Amino acid sequence: MITVRRAEDRGHFDFGWLNTYHTFAFGEYYDPRFMGFRDLRVINEDRVREGRGFPTHPHRDMEIISYVLEGALEHKDSMGNGSVIRPGEVQRMSAGTGVTHSEKNHSPNEAAHFLQIWIVPDEQGLKPGYEQKMYNDEEKRGRLRLIASNDGRDGSVTVHQDTDLYAALLDAGQEVTHPLAQGRHAWLQVARGKVTVGGQQLKQGDGASISEEQSLIIQGLEPSEILLFDLA
Repeated sequence: MITVRRAEDRGHFDFGWLNTYHTFAFGEYYDPRFMGFRDLRVINEDRVREGRGFPTHPHRDMEIISYVLEGALEHKDSMGNGSVIRPGEVQRMSAGTGVTHSEKNHSPNEAAHFLQIWIVPDEQGLKPGYEQKMYNDEEKRGRLRLIASNDGRDGSVTVHQDTDLYAALLDAGQEVTHPLAQGRHAWLQVARGKVTVGGQQLKQGDGASISEEQSLIIQGLEPSEILLFDLA
């Protein structure tokens, strides 16, 4: 069963410095029908104007992943981490017992475009943690590259939840296949381009929840970038 969540139906706010779309309920956007999917709680597509950003704010008991599509995102946190995240890099912050952090557009003349992803951890009160790794285009071209997992296998960042997150770059006509084990679920998010899955066509910003399927075949209709979550 595949249920599509259309980009144009997401929550949307334009604050001038931030243009944001919420796949699930978040902040000022509330919809009881879309409170998350399994342990996936947030997918926000954010565009931050040059030189602007999110001031220091707190989080706790959440696995937070930043996936940059364009530009550069500057990060600072109460654990002492300071970094710049660019396309191809994946940042994971485990908020655990509590952290504060800030994020801003690192560039003075280019907008930053990124996906902010929250996953509910399998345990509360964890020690806060941080990881950042680069996955170049060749690792993702025409294949599902594991970028986050519970055990950090294959060089992925580690999330404290039974979740596997894959990224892929697909050319037009190119396809990838992902087996879905019994009792597992998936969420497909189109970061760029246009793809098909299970006879459904998805464009940039669209997402789809997937349950009771044995295998997924995802085909690019044009040059595309996708994220695929394999969820308990």
